Amino acid sequence: MADTGTAAEWQIAPGTGALLRVGWFSSGRGEGSYGLLKAALDTIETGDLPVELPFVFINRVKGQTKRTDRFLELVEAHDIPLVTLSSRDFRRSHGNRPWAELREEFDRAAIELLRPYSADIAVHAGYMLIAPLLCSEYLTLNIHPALPGGTIGMWQQAVWDVIAGGLDEAGAMIHVSTEDVDEGPVVATSRYSVRGEGFDSLWTEISGSDIGALREDPGEELPLFRAIRDAGLLRERPFLIETLRAVATGRIDPTGAGEVVDLTPVVELAAGG
Repeated sequence: MADTGTAAEWQIAPGTGALLRVGWFSSGRGEGSYGLLKAALDTIETGDLPVELPFVFINRVKGQTKRTDRFLELVEAHDIPLVTLSSRDFRRSHGNRPWAELREEFDRAAIELLRPYSADIAVHAGYMLIAPLLCSEYLTLNIHPALPGGTIGMWQQAVWDVIAGGLDEAGAMIHVSTEDVDEGPVVATSRYSVRGEGFDSLWTEISGSDIGALREDPGEELPLFRAIRDAGLLRERPFLIETLRAVATGRIDPTGAGEVVDLTPVVELAAGG
């Protein structure tokens, strides 16, 4: 079980040479989840990230989708302990009750499966479930594709909010997971411009358009939507890696008790921005 969970229990001593043990939670649904894990594993393998993954937990099982299977195969190829518990099957086995009634029961089942493993902190990297007990059991960081004070909820809504607001920049934050979704203490931010080369012509294309109509057609195939999403994905991976590096080296306090660290410069360098 986890060694952490509260600020008082955070005991990693930076500079000791010990690897930061990070429990990885994901839903493994798409390219974003896969890319985050692969980027972390690649950086760990080069020796540039003083982190190890004692387990990967995913709320899906092999055979649900091809994308999930690809994610699972990546974990298995790196010989990382893989713990799976299908939230879909869990709900079916509990009479298809509303998920709001099952969240804590699911978390208890997940915690029981994870008892053989130990982690210093955990990350939710594309983990799509609200996890009220898990985030109390583990000191957990969540990557959210909006800046503080921005969108709460899915990444799709975050992109549409940038478009609807005609904003000049977008970004992401990493915060402590709490029962209040996307509202835990922020530990790091990263922001990027959605204006200038590669964006201005796309903004011009939708000038005067009704956002509601654009959401219907062409929807997420809107070139501006895709450009903002692609720019976010490009930065999401180095943002998470640099945050974990900063936690491992003591620059960031993962309890949220320290100052919010703006990682924009190093993320932009990594992203080629």
